Amino acid sequence: MGNHSAVTTFLLWGFSGFPELQNLLFVVVLLSHVSILLANSSIMVAIKLNHNLHTPMYFFLFALSFSETCTTMVILPRMLVDLLSESKAISLPECATQMFFFFGLAANNCFIMAAMSYDRYTAIHSPLHYHIFMTQKVCFQLITASCIVGFFCSFSITFIIFNLSFCDSNTIQHFFCDISPLVHLACDYTAHHAMIIFMLSAFVLVGSFVLIMISYVFIVLLVIKMPSAQGRHKAFSTCSSHLTVVSMHYGFACFVYLIPKNNDSFREDMLMAVTYTVLTPLLNPIVYSLRNKEMQTALRKVLDSINKILPCLVIKKPEHLRTTIEH
Repeated sequence: MGNHSAVTTFLLWGFSGFPELQNLLFVVVLLSHVSILLANSSIMVAIKLNHNLHTPMYFFLFALSFSETCTTMVILPRMLVDLLSESKAISLPECATQMFFFFGLAANNCFIMAAMSYDRYTAIHSPLHYHIFMTQKVCFQLITASCIVGFFCSFSITFIIFNLSFCDSNTIQHFFCDISPLVHLACDYTAHHAMIIFMLSAFVLVGSFVLIMISYVFIVLLVIKMPSAQGRHKAFSTCSSHLTVVSMHYGFACFVYLIPKNNDSFREDMLMAVTYTVLTPLLNPIVYSLRNKEMQTALRKVLDSINKILPCLVIKKPEHLRTTIEH
């Protein structure tokens, strides 16, 4: 992309300004990465093995956990390598690939959460016809649409940025190829480019958030009309985990990608991006586990199964070896 670009390699400066914290950051990020993989994998295994969780709500949660795991895999392994490496170089194609997959998966997460809010509205509005409206085919179509729209927006942003000319510097003030640090290195970045990128980012973040809010406005209108307090509590409890995750996800993302930036704000953005790429994917499965009794039960069954399997995997001495030792 961009044959006229003078720069072919970037330097991910990231946390190089804190050399005394490199080892500590490596340990923290490594533990966080392992925890994210274990937590999200546990959610996916629990949903896969427990037939009681083979419902649209948990189908979307499975898709969100998988997408969150892939999102962190795009960023954190490279971040770990750079924390221990003196050479933090990344080629232009590698940088473009990282940006494409990161924003594609992040946008996919946004639209999956919008689909989850619609699922909750359908469950509360039409409980008797819920499985007629939210069939496996409909769920799959919503997930597919989320993926297609998310990666189309990501491709558009990536194509615009990597057709710019990078000639002032090749040092990215970030730990991954993010939008703001890159466009500030471009020589021919104009207000026209900024407007298109902002509109695409707003379409993903604001557009999906509006869809979520519309669903919840209708949910609230339905719930306040319910005659029993127990029914209202049950309806709101099914949405509480999703609302918590939405609040965290959109709060950090909007701060990073919708507020205008200058060169002095890169350090703040980088710290927020750490929260967005590390803390949010870690908290999502924890929130769904702590606030959902069905998920807690399923996770216990998975842990019990693992505890039963592990003793069987212990390597026993072959019979002839034991006989030899005895003699």
